[in-house]
Amino acid sequence: MSYDCAFLADLLPEGQVSFGESDRGNHAADWGAEEAGRGVTPDAVVWPESTEDVSTVLEAANDRGVPVTPYAAGTSLEGNAVPQFKGISMDVTRMNDVLEVRPDDFQIDVQPGVMGSKVDETVESEGLFFPPMPSSANISTIGGMIVNDASGQKTVKYGEVSDWVLELEVVLADGTVIEAGSKAVKTSAGYNLKDILVGSEGTLGVVTRATLELEGLPEQIRGGRAVFGDLDDATSAIFDAVRSGVDVAKIELIDPLAAEMSNRYLDTGLPDKPMVFLEFHANHGVQEEIDFCEAIFESHDVELFDMSEDDERMAELWKARTELAFAVQSYDPDLRPIHPGDVTVPISKYPDIIRYAKELGEEHDIMVPVFGHAGDGNVHYSVMVDPEDEAMVETGEEIYDSVVRKAIEMGGTCTGEHGIGGGKREYLELEHGEGGVEAMRRIKGALDPKDTLNPGKIFPETIEEGGRVHLSADDD
Repeated sequence: MSYDCAFLADLLPEGQVSFGESDRGNHAADWGAEEAGRGVTPDAVVWPESTEDVSTVLEAANDRGVPVTPYAAGTSLEGNAVPQFKGISMDVTRMNDVLEVRPDDFQIDVQPGVMGSKVDETVESEGLFFPPMPSSANISTIGGMIVNDASGQKTVKYGEVSDWVLELEVVLADGTVIEAGSKAVKTSAGYNLKDILVGSEGTLGVVTRATLELEGLPEQIRGGRAVFGDLDDATSAIFDAVRSGVDVAKIELIDPLAAEMSNRYLDTGLPDKPMVFLEFHANHGVQEEIDFCEAIFESHDVELFDMSEDDERMAELWKARTELAFAVQSYDPDLRPIHPGDVTVPISKYPDIIRYAKELGEEHDIMVPVFGHAGDGNVHYSVMVDPEDEAMVETGEEIYDSVVRKAIEMGGTCTGEHGIGGGKREYLELEHGEGGVEAMRRIKGALDPKDTLNPGKIFPETIEEGGRVHLSADDD
C-alpha cells in the first residue's frame, strides 16, 4: 500500500523533500535489488541535514504508521536499502561532514553520509588511517558500513568495522536521540547498545554521528601475489599461513576460473591458475614475515611468489583481484551471477568450502568462480546462469543455497559482510536457532514496536505474511 506523506512538506524545507517520480525511482533499489529487478518505489524521499531533521521525520512518521527506510550510497547487495513497504526513503548523504579529528586519541567523529575514502584522506596527514575499510570505500558511506557491519580485505589483521566503532549517536523509531558506546576505548557501563545497533541494517535506528577509532599508518607495506598449480594447494597454503600466525594484512584468493575471467577482461596474459594476493603491514621486520609466508607457501608447492614494495608495481600485481567484479560481469553477455555469494567459515574449513562450491559447479556444468577475503574465511562466489533459461536458473539457485547451508553446517555464517537485508532472511533461523531469532525479534519490538524502521528486512515473516508485522515488546 501507499502512504500519504504530505505531512513531510510541513517538516522540512522544500529542497529536502521530494514526491517526484525521478527521485523516488532513484531510491527504489540498491545494487543488489536493482540487479535482481526487485526494487520498490517509495512514496517520498527526504534528505535530512541534521540529527534534528532525522528525529523530526521519524517522530512524525512513527505517529502516523508510515514506514521509513534509511538510504545512503545504495551500494549494498542484499536489498538492505529497498523501501519494501514504500513510505519514506530517508537519504542521509547530505549529512556528510567530518565533525572533529582528535589525532592524540586516534579518533574521528563523522556524520553517516561521509564516504569511507574521505576518512582516510582527512587523517592521512596525521599519519593515521581507518583499518577495516572495505575495498568499496570510495563508493560506500560510513553509515552504511556501520549498519551492515562491513569488512574487507584487511579483516584478517585488523578486524571488521564493528571493532573500530567507539560511539554512536542514533535516532530511534519514535524520534528519541540516544548515544551508545563511549569515546573511551573500553566501557562496562550498562548494556552494550552500540554493538546491537551496529549491523542492525537500519531496523533499530538511524545513525547520525559516529566516533571511529584510527590506527597509525604502517611504515612498511609490501604486497604481491603467489601462483599455484592446484586450487587445493592454494587454499591449504592460506589456512596454514593463518594458522601459523603469519602477520599478513591482506590475503585474497581467486580460483582458476576467476583468473581466466580476469585475464580476459584485463588482457594480461597471466596463467589461468589459482592466485593468492598478499599485503604485509609492519613498522619493522616486514621481510621476516614475507620470508615466513613464502616458506609456508613453498611447502604447498607454490609456483611463483612475487612481492614488491613499489606502490605502482603492487597495484599491477593486484590488478587481477581488484578488477574481478567487473571481469565476472563482462565474461559472458548471456550469463549473470544469480546472487552475490558471501559466506564465511572458520579458517580450518576454508579449503573444504572452496572445494564444495567448485564440485557443485562441475557436477551441474555451471560456472562458479570463487574468490574472496581468504584470510578470514570469507568466500565470494558467483553462480553464473542464463536468466532466460528457467532450468538453469533453478539449478543455480540450488547451488547457491547449498553453499550457504554448507557454510552454516561448518560453523560459519550465511553472510560475512553483506548483511541479511531482503535476500538472506530464510537462513537466519538456521544459523542462530529459533531462540536466537526470537531474541532479535524482541529487541526489534522493544525499540520499534510499530515496525517503522526498514520493515521487511532480516525477519522473514514480515514478507511471508504479506504485510508489516508490528512487533511490540509484549508480543508472544
